[in-house]
Amino acid sequence: MNLNGSAAVVTGGASGLGAATARRLAKAGARVVIVDLRTADDLAGEIGGVSVAADVTKSDEVAAAMEVASGVGPLRALVNCAGIGPPARTLNRDGSPHDLGHFTTVISINLIGTFNCIRLAAAVMAKTDLVDGSRGAIVNTASVAAFDGQIGQAAYSASKGGIVGMTLPVARDLSSVGIRVNTIAPGIIDTPLLAGLPEPAKASLGEQVLFPKRLGRPDEFAELVHLLLTHDYMNGETIRMDGGIRMAPK
Repeated sequence: MNLNGSAAVVTGGASGLGAATARRLAKAGARVVIVDLRTADDLAGEIGGVSVAADVTKSDEVAAAMEVASGVGPLRALVNCAGIGPPARTLNRDGSPHDLGHFTTVISINLIGTFNCIRLAAAVMAKTDLVDGSRGAIVNTASVAAFDGQIGQAAYSASKGGIVGMTLPVARDLSSVGIRVNTIAPGIIDTPLLAGLPEPAKASLGEQVLFPKRLGRPDEFAELVHLLLTHDYMNGETIRMDGGIRMAPK
């Protein structure tokens, strides 16, 4: 699938993995629509894209973003990067239970938000013309926590495991209209989420990686996104991008 001239929506596109992806897809000629809670006008200007403020859990806001995307070109790509991961134990150290509202919020943004964007983007993609038998492709972001969840990651792991679990059935659902669906499960990536860590702490995290012994780079994630969007025979898969790391309990 050639992205040149097509619209591509990137949720969580204002920073981190999403920003790197937005830059990579723009380099491939896509007209990128950055969807995030806050606008990213500077990034949009840099890549010749459009920035839309939207909450991925709000159907009306996401639908409006998809309408913007369809106005800049045929919508053929969606990349779901929006997500949160605040830790909390099932039982806190004082014996109090995990706050249910916290669990619900993580599931709502990471899992339900991802599906909300998928369903609304697919409805728009399904109306585009077939090009070489295809209408579009979707890439979701899970995490190695879907498989190797650590202490305090019950909510996060459940949300990312849900994304992994729905990848194949959604791919099967959308196959009839020519839309492919894949998921990336990244390991420890050097994003702004790790910006507060001192360099020795980052180096220690890198040493846990099998090989190469370093943190992953956002541009490596973006390259894999581009491959999955454009490789017509990749469908229904979840791919770990983690340097071979298997996370310890903590």
